[in-house]
Amino acid sequence: METARRLPRSAPASEGVAAGRIAALLDALAARNLQMHSLMLLRHGRVVAEGWWRPYAAETPHALYSLSKSFTSTAVGLAVHEGRLSPDDAVVSFFPDDLPPRIGPNLAAMRVRHLLSMGTGHDQDATPRVREGGNTAWVRRFLSLDVEHEPGSKFVYNSAATYMLSAIVQRVTGRTLLDYLAPRLLEPLGIRGATWESSPEGIHTGGWGLSLRTEDIACFGQLLLQEGRWGDRQLVPRDWIREATSVQIHNGGGPNPDWAQGYGYQFWRCRHGAYRGDGAWGQYCVVLPEQDAVLAMTGGTGNLQGVLDCVWEHVLPALGAGAGSAADDAALAGRLGALSLAPAGGDAPGAAFAAGGTWTFEPNAARLETLTLDFGGPSCGVRMVEGGAERRIACGWGRWEQGDPGAEPCAGHAAWEPDGTLRLDWYWVRTPFGRTLRIRADGAGVDVEYRGNVGEHANGHRLRGA
Repeated sequence: METARRLPRSAPASEGVAAGRIAALLDALAARNLQMHSLMLLRHGRVVAEGWWRPYAAETPHALYSLSKSFTSTAVGLAVHEGRLSPDDAVVSFFPDDLPPRIGPNLAAMRVRHLLSMGTGHDQDATPRVREGGNTAWVRRFLSLDVEHEPGSKFVYNSAATYMLSAIVQRVTGRTLLDYLAPRLLEPLGIRGATWESSPEGIHTGGWGLSLRTEDIACFGQLLLQEGRWGDRQLVPRDWIREATSVQIHNGGGPNPDWAQGYGYQFWRCRHGAYRGDGAWGQYCVVLPEQDAVLAMTGGTGNLQGVLDCVWEHVLPALGAGAGSAADDAALAGRLGALSLAPAGGDAPGAAFAAGGTWTFEPNAARLETLTLDFGGPSCGVRMVEGGAERRIACGWGRWEQGDPGAEPCAGHAAWEPDGTLRLDWYWVRTPFGRTLRIRADGAGVDVEYRGNVGEHANGHRLRGA
């Protein structure tokens, strides 16, 4: 079911936006192979550009990864406003039953604000150690770790710190983050159907695991831009928004400039007076106060700095160059409506593939054991056995076909390239992840180029099947 639009729409020219510059952003993302799944640009509170690269769609939630952190921060701010806790409360004070036998001075000195600002004093990200072995006592494990530095003295990005914020909110309110945020933030913004992963302790993971739609992200960004006000209601205290999005700890020294501008309370400062929440593989909520603009994006790329470089190069001029023309607006709308992650191609198989077939592979890094192609129906049927697990995917010829809704939602696309290579693409459309197979057949077997867009298979594999 299509999600109702909540934000007003306007033509770019009507809001002083040069549509041609936004079209140049699309070109730049493609040229740099920066795969995005959605884009929504707001100016003066109105959506002036929006698009989804098929098979991603407006109504489908997308995993946000660490962009989840900014929502956790907002929950903490609301709990502070309600007098349930203070940023100066000691972390150990919330968990008397989970403390180690000896509480070191740095752990004793750790405050809620240190969790918020990633200044816990740990020498490295505590998350792998907290999660190791599937231990059900994540809070206890966090509190048992050595705290090597004085809290507040060192920035270390630490998703486990955000998990502890989630645990604190749940401890002081008796509700999970989603249940607590629902009447205070999500429902007023029209956000429905949000999901959040939980730890074995039954606590939302906080630092990751939230899934929302692109317009949900955009609404949240607009709320931040309006310093917590939505319509005639002050949903989040203005002072908290200002504090959370200001520099609370310095994080300079890295190679990526937009990760060295200072960190707030689960928000990154950016160049050009902007700030953002972001997540792995290209999930963004960028707020540009000086331009009265918000940019929400989801994606599947490992080059997060590259995306922001394109934004500064093309979106900033679009917001400062004056209005474009009606023709530019129409051209941009046409491009945004035709976005797709799969290239066009033919639907007539070459002779070597005429009957489909099954091929077996020697042990390989992709763990692909067998591949079966079936050209007998309206789609290209794909059956794969990977690491002992079977996967079946229907790839529409020259179109995206949705998979079994009872499984993890997936969409597949099949096309023939001019040289007779069969290209198969599929994406798990609630996640950043996808696969591309390019298959060439000869009389003795098939050559398969197997590649993921991000993650463990991003470097690709070349396989021979017989």
